[in-house]
Amino acid sequence: MPEKIRRVRRRRRSRSLPGIEALPSFRLHLPPVRVALYVAAAAAIVLLIIVFGTYGSKLYLGWHESRLLKRAGAMLEENDFVTANRLARQVLARHRDSLPAFYILAEATEKQNSEETVSWRAQIARLQPDNIDSQLNLASAALRFGQIDLARKTLERVAPRAQDQAAFHIVAGWLARAEGNLAEQEQQFDIAVNKDPKNDLYKFNLAALQIRSQDPEKSARARANLERLTQVTQFRTGALRALLNDAVDRNDLQNADRFAQQLQMSPQVSFGDYLLCLNFYRKLDAKKFDALLEKVKPVAARNADDLGLLMDWMNENGLASDVVKWMDKLPAAATAKPPAAIAIAAAFAEQRNWSRLRRWTRSESWGKEDYLRLAYQGFAARQSRLSSADAEFDTLWRAALHAAADQPEKEINLARLATKWNLPIESEALWLRLSHIPACRREALDALYKLYRANNDLKKLYDVLQRLHDASPNEIGITANLARLGLNIDQNTKQSQELARQAYERAPDDVSCAVTYAFSLYAQGRTTEGLEILQKLPPEALHESHAAVYAAVLLLDVNQTDGAKEYIQVAKRGPIYTEEKRVLDDELAKIASVSPSPTPSPSPTPSATSTSASATP
Repeated sequence: MPEKIRRVRRRRRSRSLPGIEALPSFRLHLPPVRVALYVAAAAAIVLLIIVFGTYGSKLYLGWHESRLLKRAGAMLEENDFVTANRLARQVLARHRDSLPAFYILAEATEKQNSEETVSWRAQIARLQPDNIDSQLNLASAALRFGQIDLARKTLERVAPRAQDQAAFHIVAGWLARAEGNLAEQEQQFDIAVNKDPKNDLYKFNLAALQIRSQDPEKSARARANLERLTQVTQFRTGALRALLNDAVDRNDLQNADRFAQQLQMSPQVSFGDYLLCLNFYRKLDAKKFDALLEKVKPVAARNADDLGLLMDWMNENGLASDVVKWMDKLPAAATAKPPAAIAIAAAFAEQRNWSRLRRWTRSESWGKEDYLRLAYQGFAARQSRLSSADAEFDTLWRAALHAAADQPEKEINLARLATKWNLPIESEALWLRLSHIPACRREALDALYKLYRANNDLKKLYDVLQRLHDASPNEIGITANLARLGLNIDQNTKQSQELARQAYERAPDDVSCAVTYAFSLYAQGRTTEGLEILQKLPPEALHESHAAVYAAVLLLDVNQTDGAKEYIQVAKRGPIYTEEKRVLDDELAKIASVSPSPTPSPSPTPSATSTSASATP
């Protein structure tokens, strides 16, 4: 019975799993060696999984980054800057210090003339602190976008290791140019050419600068180099421009005609070059000039920028009345918007046609240039002399300032207009603000120098000269002027004496430096040594009115009254500065106190016409 029950139960279990028949049970018996092999294989598989998990993703990311960089480089070659920028940024999102990505972004933004170039060049320089080229590229980018302080600091950092490289001196030359130091620029370019005499770009830079030199030998050599470079495609147009300007300045009409013809046939000729040719033809023949101007006008009218350029040129060359006549013949759509609208406003201002200028600037907005419309409208209101003129001017000028606020390129245009319109309060406020912006600093300080010199505001004048010296310490003209003014007004006397010595040691043949150092020696009670310095100068140099003051002062100090007379007479004819008249009067007063027949004091003279911050004394 029990056996029967067991068989029934087995049948029931087999039916409970349909399709599955009962399988015989068995055990797997493997040899020990085979077990070891299987265990090793399993361990190897686990190890591969771990390795792939750890390093496989890195390999993939590296491949993906390389692919993105390759595509970005290709897009850069095709001038698809937007795509190149996007792909490079994707790489930076994964690898924040990717040097190739920074290079692509720097090149892309540079070709787009974007200020972002500076930040990307700075990243490259950070990753390559010992790479001189990376540092010079950063300095060049900083100069290009007006970041003068960054450029100077970068060059100072790399200078000890880069003095032997011509490229360093080229960048240093452009820095000097940005600071307004043309003498330093020429010196740096000359060093670059000497270090790399086969580089035509360096030769072109130097020749384009030296062709304007007062040294006949330098200008002749530059002229010859530029003539040669007219045969080199890369420099042909630039060389012709420089040669044409030079020929016109020297009134060499025959060569100017030749250069003008060649320039007009150049494939790279621009509309600005046609204006350069107009400068020449105006000197050559009035009838030919008039005919050419009439031919150029229709060409300019086809393009808004060219139209503005030609009208600006006409205003600057005394043809404002022709601009006004021409505008009436042009479609309103061509003249109602900048840049033509601005040039027409300037023409009305040149003609002092205030009523028409007011009507012109009351028209529709000039868009991004509306700040200029407001400025011209305000100036027209002030010049109209109506009872409400001053209040209207103040309101419109404030509106113009508000529209230009925090935009240096616009503020500098307003500052130039305020200076041109002889608005001292408005121009001073703008130039002071702009003097703290590196890209505008030199022009602003030069403008303030002229303003304070014209007003004889000597304290402010000294402060501006100090700032100019701080920004351009190697510019001997500024150094000498700062030292001389400091000595005249007893400001920082010890520093002034040291600066006078430094300037003289750097340029002993420079009249300004020599006179300043001689005056410094006089102030130290070493007048005889000062006279020895003056005796080394050409006699005619001391017959310039400013220099004559100091020659007279030193001669009077050693009781050479007869020798001082001729210089006193030169000073009387002037012009001399207020502080120079005072120091001469003081010396004459000392002579008068011990002499029964003192030499006459020079009569008051007008302010000097020379107002450059680096002018000779």
